[in-house]
Amino acid sequence: MTTQTSDLLAAAAPRTADVVRGIADDQFDLPTPCRDYVVRDLLNHLFEVVVNFQELAVKRPVEWAEKPDHLGDGWRDRFEAETGRLVAAWSDPSTLEGVSPGMGMPQTVIGGMALLDLTVHGWDLAVATGQPYQPAPEAVAELHGLVEQLGPTARKMGVFADPLPTPTPTPDLAPTPDLAHLLTQTGRPSTTAATAAGDGSTSVGRASRPCASGRCSTSRPTR
Repeated sequence: MTTQTSDLLAAAAPRTADVVRGIADDQFDLPTPCRDYVVRDLLNHLFEVVVNFQELAVKRPVEWAEKPDHLGDGWRDRFEAETGRLVAAWSDPSTLEGVSPGMGMPQTVIGGMALLDLTVHGWDLAVATGQPYQPAPEAVAELHGLVEQLGPTARKMGVFADPLPTPTPTPDLAPTPDLAHLLTQTGRPSTTAATAAGDGSTSVGRASRPCASGRCSTSRPTR
């Protein structure tokens, strides 16, 4: 049994897990496109998202205030395992029914937020560590509508930076024009897009406010 959300997460998760697996311990202090987040911070944030959204799938409360360090022994394997559990958690159609008690939004949106974090933060980490990254095209296509829906509130809360102009497509720019548009709508400078396409550069343009979702983004609960 699967859902559209679990299918999209299944497409997105391995691509981000590959980036995570490619991060060396000596890269933990490198800056990322998320303001105030170095690689270690963003890895821990993404770990937190992947774990907590398993609980949100079944409408259990989660704790965002605790900030454990997930980067102990075997952290790369554990991240990959947790992404698999995340996909499984959203595979039951009942996970998409109703409103999240803790987040105050439809469960369909909550599932989309997990997809947003996996996709955009995968790009953030690839840019920060000079790795190639091509997100799942079907995930990017789905996320355009979600970012448009969440954008006004997210910008008021300082979760997204103000949108930036989407660059004119060129052969050496972003992985795809669709991804470039998604990134600029979350306030990420388009000039960093070539890095994740694999040009080897590690220069990072910083978003003017935090980033995609979660504590760093949209996965903060409403009060």
